[in-house]
Amino acid sequence: MKSITINGSKRESVGKKATQALRNAGAVPCVLYGGDQPVHFSAPELAFSKLVYTPNAHTVVIALDDKTSFKAVLQDIQFHPVTDRILHIDFYQLYDDKMVTMEIPVVIVGSSPGVRNGGNLLRNKRKLKIKALPANLPDFIQADISKLKIGSKLYITELFSEDYTFLHPDNTVICLVRRSRASASLSEEEEETEGEEGEVSGSQADSSADETSAE
Repeated sequence: MKSITINGSKRESVGKKATQALRNAGAVPCVLYGGDQPVHFSAPELAFSKLVYTPNAHTVVIALDDKTSFKAVLQDIQFHPVTDRILHIDFYQLYDDKMVTMEIPVVIVGSSPGVRNGGNLLRNKRKLKIKALPANLPDFIQADISKLKIGSKLYITELFSEDYTFLHPDNTVICLVRRSRASASLSEEEEETEGEEGEVSGSQADSSADETSAE
């Protein structure tokens, strides 16, 4: 998985006044959990743009001004209810030998025969929560729809990988192909046309029979 480096500074004070002063200066107060003690630090708000405002998943290297650095993943984030500015971020420290839980984006691949025949692809899950060692965290999870016909569903069990474990029920539907109104109307028209052709053929047969009787 790709990693983003966040350059920050340790926070000496964690009170409300100090936190507000950081925000007023354009910085985001953060806490790193998972170690022996929580690590309080801050970083410029712009430093988080590639981590927060993206559909992609990343790990993080937190590089502090005291020359210490930590591998981590974003655990929780708080936004201002009006301005949407970042108020606070929690990170969780990564260890090479410890499993971590993370949400990974789903990427659709392949061409569905159901979609080609006029069906609509509906996506139920755009991200999936998995548990894995840091080295096995994928950038994304591929969902192959090349076998989906109209009415078919792709279940999470079809995305099995030995590198990670899904934290969802086995009956979780990733996506499905549903019959569209256009394709349904087309099918009805075809059925009506076939019915009319049958009626015409029947009438022609009856006419032929009448002519034969008249002779």
